Amino acid sequence: MPKAMPRTEFIALMAMLSATVALSIDAMLPALPQIAAELTPQDINRAQLILTSFVLGMGLGTFVTGPLSDTFGRKPVMLAGAVVYIIAAFIASKAQSLEVLLIARVVQGFGAAGPRVVAMAVVRDLYAGRGMAQIVSFIMIIFTLVPAIAPLLGSVVINAYDWRAVFYGFVLFALISAIWLALRLPETLPREKRRAFRFHALRGAVVEMFVHPVVRLSIAVQGLCFAMLFSMLSSVQQIYDITFGRAETFALWFGFVAIIAGSSGFLNASLVMRLGMMFLVRAMLMAQVGLSALLVLIGFAAGAGHISETLFFGFFVVWQISVFFQAGMTLGNLAAIAQEPMGHIAGMAASVIGSVATVVGVSLAIPVGLLFDGTPIPLAMATFLEASLALWLMRLMMQAEAQLTPSPMN
Repeated sequence: MPKAMPRTEFIALMAMLSATVALSIDAMLPALPQIAAELTPQDINRAQLILTSFVLGMGLGTFVTGPLSDTFGRKPVMLAGAVVYIIAAFIASKAQSLEVLLIARVVQGFGAAGPRVVAMAVVRDLYAGRGMAQIVSFIMIIFTLVPAIAPLLGSVVINAYDWRAVFYGFVLFALISAIWLALRLPETLPREKRRAFRFHALRGAVVEMFVHPVVRLSIAVQGLCFAMLFSMLSSVQQIYDITFGRAETFALWFGFVAIIAGSSGFLNASLVMRLGMMFLVRAMLMAQVGLSALLVLIGFAAGAGHISETLFFGFFVVWQISVFFQAGMTLGNLAAIAQEPMGHIAGMAASVIGSVATVVGVSLAIPVGLLFDGTPIPLAMATFLEASLALWLMRLMMQAEAQLTPSPMN
């Protein structure tokens, strides 16, 4: 670690850069009803595309930011991404149609890819193996804790002004993190280790990663875990509002859930060194399969009048916690598993892994969100299927890893 930035400050900065993504998604949740009423009153379900369009742009931007950081260095690419993010946020604040807003959100997500993905490459420059997984776990704590306050902050801003003012908050947050990054973070990729940006090199990196069975399967599982998270984020505000009639207390409930789920990062950081990354991912997926199946059954029972709405709501909150908790216990570990064999192309690996997993996740989440029928049952059924498939892929991954090396992954 460069002396200019102590480990604690480094974790804090990387966490803030990663938190840009969570803030950009979760602070918009309370704004969805206003945006739907103003820009798409004929089909209020379309308002949730404001969330997935951002994630789609981030996934697309992720594909190029890593290779560019391998060529020009980590800091310039992260700072350029922050500039794009700020400009797009300003345009979004002026949008007069849903289409313009969605385009601005895609570009905003594209800009957010710089800090988000290159931060992982910076971590990989300085750490490896389970040590890297531990650092990522601490970063993921912030990723999961930001939602605890983001909807509440969004609600405060919206009540004081309107939904457009939320985007000015994004601009301020990005400016602070960009200035901190510019002033304090030393460049972690020396000039002698940089690689010229060549399309054939990117293509070769893609081939290398998808030929490697552990990396390939890890990307697939990441995509499914992202799909579960993005699907929940897309539908959760409508579920609280339409299904349970709790729109006024949504931000408080969401914050409560996020605070509890945020403990997953601490737990993962303490367990990963002893139990390993694959074990923890499999354990969380097994729990998700069971909880999602149970929510489906409870949902049908509630619809038939056999279970009270209060009990139904209580279990939904527990299930929501499990989905967010799972994100904290799986995504960081899966990223570390995928990047561990790719240290020689860390920037490209971060880009390809993050891009493919994110695009897969949002591609699955969009139709799940649009299936919302006034109940959480479609969401729970999709999560059950995705968790089951991810669990099966984890079994294949463990078999592939055992064939590559006779000892457990370090």
